[in-house]
Amino acid sequence: MSNQSTVTEFLLRGFSDIRELQILHFALFLVLFLAALVGNLLIIAAVALDHHLHTPMYFFLVNLSILDLGSISVTVPKSMANSLLDTRWISYPACVAQVFLFMFLCSADIGILTIMAYDRYVAICHPLLYKRVMNRRACVHMAASAWVSSFLYSALHTGSTFAVSFCGGHVVDHFFCDIPQLLKLACADSNRSETGVIGFSVCLVVSCFVLILASYVLIFRAVLRIPSQQGPHKAFSTCLPHLTAISLIFFTGVFAYLKPTSSSTSLLDLVVDVFYSVVPPVLNPIIYSMRNKELKAALRKLTGQRLFMANKMSLL
Repeated sequence: MSNQSTVTEFLLRGFSDIRELQILHFALFLVLFLAALVGNLLIIAAVALDHHLHTPMYFFLVNLSILDLGSISVTVPKSMANSLLDTRWISYPACVAQVFLFMFLCSADIGILTIMAYDRYVAICHPLLYKRVMNRRACVHMAASAWVSSFLYSALHTGSTFAVSFCGGHVVDHFFCDIPQLLKLACADSNRSETGVIGFSVCLVVSCFVLILASYVLIFRAVLRIPSQQGPHKAFSTCLPHLTAISLIFFTGVFAYLKPTSSSTSLLDLVVDVFYSVVPPVLNPIIYSMRNKELKAALRKLTGQRLFMANKMSLL
């Protein structure tokens, strides 16, 4: 294939050519997908139905759950279908859609995480100004800015990626269409514009990371000045889940996108690919509910009501 116009489909990497391992991969991804689906939907439902959770922190957490649901739904079902049907192909338009949606949802995810760090900074460092600064209008505007800017960024990134000519074949060394693996197939002299976009992307990610780091430096300085023991414990309990989610996404994502590309795929590459694209949507509901008493109480109330209604219906 000499150029982009002749590419009508791509072949995605399979985890194995052995039928038994393909079925195992399907079952494993099905479990992960259902866990992410149930966990994130429970958080969305709990926040929506419990008026005690109608606060900025949980508003942004609902946004994060929606983005996590979207990101895992873009990549995992197609990989599961390929394993179940013993095929590897994905059409060119579907590959474009995967790249656009995955980049859009992941960049919005980072934007929401950055806003959540700012929310924790205002709540802990300026508690008297919290309701004024983080009012409903401001929260909606910040969330909308993250979604809209991510949409524009993803359109730019996707357009520059598929504007290149593909001289290296059509086999994508990944279980979904991912930009670094697609660029391995590009002609050497046709990806200069995408190189500039990647540089711009790195600047954006570093800027978000610096803002989050600065927020938590100020938070920890304020927390260490609190004289009582309950104050620091409560502050750390609300910040620890956010820091865990940020670390999981940033470090695995940075390693996956900045590691040197090679012609062969190692087990480490496979593990990192799954970690940054599949694991965060599964673990985020667990991370945010594990040390959050209010959210755990809302989830127990929600699941208890559902079980009560189910038992009542079965008796009728």
